[in-house]
Amino acid sequence: MFCSASQHVDSYYASSCAEQLRLRPALDADLDVDVAIICAGFSGLHTALRLVLAGKRVAVLEASRIGWAASGRNGGQAILGWSCDMPPLEAALGQEGALRLWQLVRWAAGEIQALPQRHGFDIDYRAGHLWTSVLARRVSHLHEWQEQAAQKWGYERLQFVAREQLPEWIGSERYQAGLFDPEGGHLNPLKLVCGLADTIEQHGGLIFEQSRALSYQASGDGYEVQCERGRVRCGALVLAANTYLDQLAPAISRRVLPVGTYQVATAPLSAEQAQSLLPRNACVTDNQFVLDYFRLTPDQRLLFGGGCTYLGGMPRDIAAATRPYLERVFPQLRGVPIEFAWGGHIDVSLKRTPDVGGRNNLYWLQGFSGHGVLPTLASARAVADAILGDDTDLQVFQRIKAYDFPGGRHLAAPLEAVGKAYYRLRDAF
Repeated sequence: MFCSASQHVDSYYASSCAEQLRLRPALDADLDVDVAIICAGFSGLHTALRLVLAGKRVAVLEASRIGWAASGRNGGQAILGWSCDMPPLEAALGQEGALRLWQLVRWAAGEIQALPQRHGFDIDYRAGHLWTSVLARRVSHLHEWQEQAAQKWGYERLQFVAREQLPEWIGSERYQAGLFDPEGGHLNPLKLVCGLADTIEQHGGLIFEQSRALSYQASGDGYEVQCERGRVRCGALVLAANTYLDQLAPAISRRVLPVGTYQVATAPLSAEQAQSLLPRNACVTDNQFVLDYFRLTPDQRLLFGGGCTYLGGMPRDIAAATRPYLERVFPQLRGVPIEFAWGGHIDVSLKRTPDVGGRNNLYWLQGFSGHGVLPTLASARAVADAILGDDTDLQVFQRIKAYDFPGGRHLAAPLEAVGKAYYRLRDAF
């Protein structure tokens, strides 16, 4: 799976951040630090920032560019909860443990807004998430979550939106009802990456691009990481490469499967047109298994995605592959120019539960399964706190059993593809 590049893919995000994406040096000497972190995505950068603010000497090793993978290409939806939803977490952790993970991700929802304000950078944050139902029989799922959120997790801010009220929220006839969450929101993920990286460096942290970690080994009380042109000796090592971890740590990497996903950005719409699509500027996801997600950008583009591939590569023409789904939701946009189309890979765990843990000063964060904007921040807090001496939250995460994909990656991908086909069929009726 591993691949790297010297430039970001041609996405809307890369275009919007062109002036912020300065080149950082590659590691070209040996280095001693308290903590080495592999990969400069959300997981690694959030962990690094928390550690440098606590006074730790930190080096982040990135094989490509900061935010090059999923962290800089995703839908930008900062949604409360976890990809697996709460029942699997409750089954693994009990009510108390699951409640703690809910509290952590809710903390992350507030922190994702506070961080830029605290450190002086902008991420184009807009508040509000609307969860919609395409099928009438799945409207009950919205009611059930609203009730469970209040009764089990102490969250009473969800607002049910009946079909007759939906035009106030979304200019589409496709949906039967919705559930509005005021603590969810949307943002520019690559601007978040750039802001985190700059802040880390301002507080003494080191970030090296084009510096792939080739191997690591225990050394004394810590670890030694070998890169092409230098070594990093550290007391603690954090593996935050997710689906790009590969042979660096096979025992950990075989617990996630790379899944391709993609999205598009239209040409800028008129203010009136954009307002008619999403009058309250909330981001939207539906409750299909193979879901659509979309939102507006500050310059009035529609970002639309949701397609997945399990058997390797991306569609030859992402824009053409996505257009039917975009126009299914918004037929009034038929023929609208698409200016950007891009894809990438997310790390999916077998049960869509997070895989976050540590032992002997080696830590890892992965398995966010396409729902990582807030969970990566929550998980980074747990890992960073453990390195700083408080492993209370990390112990909760480690009670979630992480499973290898059956048959290894060669068999796992076809099995996932069959499963996806089954659920897509269920989505149709």
